[in-house]
Amino acid sequence: MYYETIFIVNPDISQENTEALTDTLVEKIEKVGGRIVKRENWGSRPMAYSIANRKRGNYMLLVTDGSAEAIKTLEHAISLEERIIRTLTTKLTELSDKPSPLLRRAQASAKREEDAASAAAEAAAAPAEEAVAEEAAAPAEEAAAVVETAAPADGADASV
Repeated sequence: MYYETIFIVNPDISQENTEALTDTLVEKIEKVGGRIVKRENWGSRPMAYSIANRKRGNYMLLVTDGSAEAIKTLEHAISLEERIIRTLTTKLTELSDKPSPLLRRAQASAKREEDAASAAAEAAAAPAEEAVAEEAAAPAEEAAAVVETAAPADGADASV
C-alpha cells in the first residue's frame, strides 16, 4: 500500500531543522519496515487560513510504501511533534514517479526566472560586444582611408 502524507511545519523553524525533523520521521518509518518512495520539500508557502496566528508554513510531502502499522507509527510521531501544525494522510491507488504538481509549478517558475536572468545578462553583454566591434572596425576604416589616399592621382588603373 502507498500512503501520501503532507504536513505543515511551523514557519518559525528553519529549512535545515525542517529537513532534520523529516529525517527523524523517515527513520521511524523505516524502523517499522516502511519505505519512503517520494520525498518533496515544497518550501514556505501561504496557507489558506491562519493556524495558530500563522499565515505561512513549511510544507513537506512523504509518499510511503508499507503496512498500515508504518503509517500509524508516522501519524503517532507527527502527533507528538509540536513543530508540525497540520497533517493529512491519504491512501493512494496508484504510484506516480512524476513530481507533484506543486513541485512542477515551482520548477517551471524557477526555469522562467533563470531564462529571464540569462536574457538580461545577454542584453547587458550585447552593448559591450557592439562597443568592441566598433573599436575593431575603426582601425580597419582608417587603413582603408590610407589606401585610398595612396592611390595614383592620374587615374591609371592600380590593379594588376
